[in-house]
Amino acid sequence: MEPVSDPRIYSNRYEATHLIARGGMALVYRAQDLLLNRAVALKILYPELSADPLFVERFRREAQAAANLSHPNIVPVFDWGEDDGTYFIVMELIEGTSLADMLRGGRTQTASRSAQLIAQVAAALGYAHRNGVVHRDVKPGNILITSDGQVKVTDFGIAQAVASEDHFAEEGSVMGTATYFSPEQAEGAAVDGRSDVYSLGVVLYEMLVGRPPFIGDSPVAVASQHVHGSVPPLSAFNDTVPRDLEAITMQALAKSPAQRYQTADEFRADLIRFSEGQPVRAAGYGGAFFGADATRSVMAVAPGERTQSVPVMSGPRTDIRRRKDRRTGTIATVVVILLAAGGLAYFLLAKGTTVTQMPDVVGQSVTTASQTLRSDGLTIGKITQVSASQSSGTVLSTNPKAGDSISKGQTVTMRVSLGQTAPVTVQDTTGMSLSDAENTLQLQGLRFKTVYTTNASPGALPDVVLSQVPKGGATAHTGDTVRLTVLQPGTTYPLPSVIKDTTVQAAQVLGQAGLTVSPTPGTQCSNTVASGLVVNTVPGPYTPVKAGSTVQLITSSGVCQVVVPSVIGRATPGATVVLKSQNLLLGQTTVSTSLTCTPAQSGLIDSQSPAPGTSAPYNSSVDVTTCP
Repeated sequence: MEPVSDPRIYSNRYEATHLIARGGMALVYRAQDLLLNRAVALKILYPELSADPLFVERFRREAQAAANLSHPNIVPVFDWGEDDGTYFIVMELIEGTSLADMLRGGRTQTASRSAQLIAQVAAALGYAHRNGVVHRDVKPGNILITSDGQVKVTDFGIAQAVASEDHFAEEGSVMGTATYFSPEQAEGAAVDGRSDVYSLGVVLYEMLVGRPPFIGDSPVAVASQHVHGSVPPLSAFNDTVPRDLEAITMQALAKSPAQRYQTADEFRADLIRFSEGQPVRAAGYGGAFFGADATRSVMAVAPGERTQSVPVMSGPRTDIRRRKDRRTGTIATVVVILLAAGGLAYFLLAKGTTVTQMPDVVGQSVTTASQTLRSDGLTIGKITQVSASQSSGTVLSTNPKAGDSISKGQTVTMRVSLGQTAPVTVQDTTGMSLSDAENTLQLQGLRFKTVYTTNASPGALPDVVLSQVPKGGATAHTGDTVRLTVLQPGTTYPLPSVIKDTTVQAAQVLGQAGLTVSPTPGTQCSNTVASGLVVNTVPGPYTPVKAGSTVQLITSSGVCQVVVPSVIGRATPGATVVLKSQNLLLGQTTVSTSLTCTPAQSGLIDSQSPAPGTSAPYNSSVDVTTCP
């Protein structure tokens, strides 16, 4: 970090002390929050961009989008504002390094380490997607790693609500980092969460082989390859990458969104299966390849890392089939008919020869055994894990057994070793997010199963663990399963109260509750809530809502004004009662020197300030004079 030669204090609160990084839109500083006496990250929009209302609006949306997301793998936003024409965002300061620094110079990560880190990123993206936010700039520079190995995703600068329209990139261009573009993003087409899945696949590819799949001499050249090129197999650069992890990566990198993982959660689940030695759903997947003649070579030029505007690419896309010549189709039809006839004749002559022997896969890893069985045309059925002296993931037995007669397509079940189990004290995950709870149990060597309920007890929130079996503190053994109960998607639950919170705090609470804050807040006076704090919400606190609902924040504009009643001609005890009924107080009482007072008016109020019929702040005082 570079020390700041002339530290500046923003909004009389945040003192920038060290420059951390320079991004595509802003500078990031280490700063001191003078009010709370803590270190924070201060992101400041470039001065030349602060004069552009379009960039300022994009910057504002970053704060709003991130403030709505409260997740252990997302960098939280504390505050945002403007100081003398300079716009800034205040975020949690992450002590650690970026994934970009870890990959600098073509360095790679091990398969297990890569799967673990990317699974955490996928958990963060999955949460954002469920809350209607697509990142659109997933890259190593936006993935931070804390000193204890926890992932934090940052920089939602060009994120947007899935259903909204974006008018802030130049016409005919798209914002992002070309090295990590999805094909549809490079074409300027509409994107959804599957675009982030592709970009995260590029990051995983780079972690495993030391370079991204496409590099070129300009961002335009790289974007073009995302649209038109084919992804080189990872084995072309690193033949030690496990086949299952390569299959996972290639499915994430499928050109067509329909062929990728449909959600970041699906991507994460397959990475966890790989980490646990279980068969992955992407095994044998070839979604990123398009024909044997696909180009496999790319230009050896360092990739770009900055977010920038890149011209959109045009088709044809490599995943779109071209219309074939009719004559070719006719010839192909004849060939198919002849082959079918030949196959039928062979079947009739070779009655029953589709039965073969069950291969012996006992002692192999479950991954290798699954590949062997699939290559023999068999189907993998239920896999039961049991404690055994063999190493974890080793096949103990199969049904049918080795040597038994078996038909093509028949289902094979397996018993697989969990290894030597050890006692473990189950951690209490109630109140944690589902992804955080799963990570916690996985680190303990425990398995987990999600159970859904529609019983929204007080304080219940979506994607938050309501209860678990066995309970926290109970003794279990590694490999045991913990049942986690969460709300069924679509179930209503009480809207959390955010009364007296700041708008940033309220947005974080509501975001964690799976809700979205309306971009148009309201105001109303309040005699109990300080100006600027939340005084109410629409819907109101504890109203039943569903995940994804929009909540409008109503902030206090300050104390309310009341109409001052007349107390002239009353004695002070009666005046006190009248003023109290209007939430006013009897103030200073003095004796009048007016010559108009008569003996009959002795002790009665002759004048008052403020005057009757005027407005005064709630709970303020009214001074009076009384006749002698």
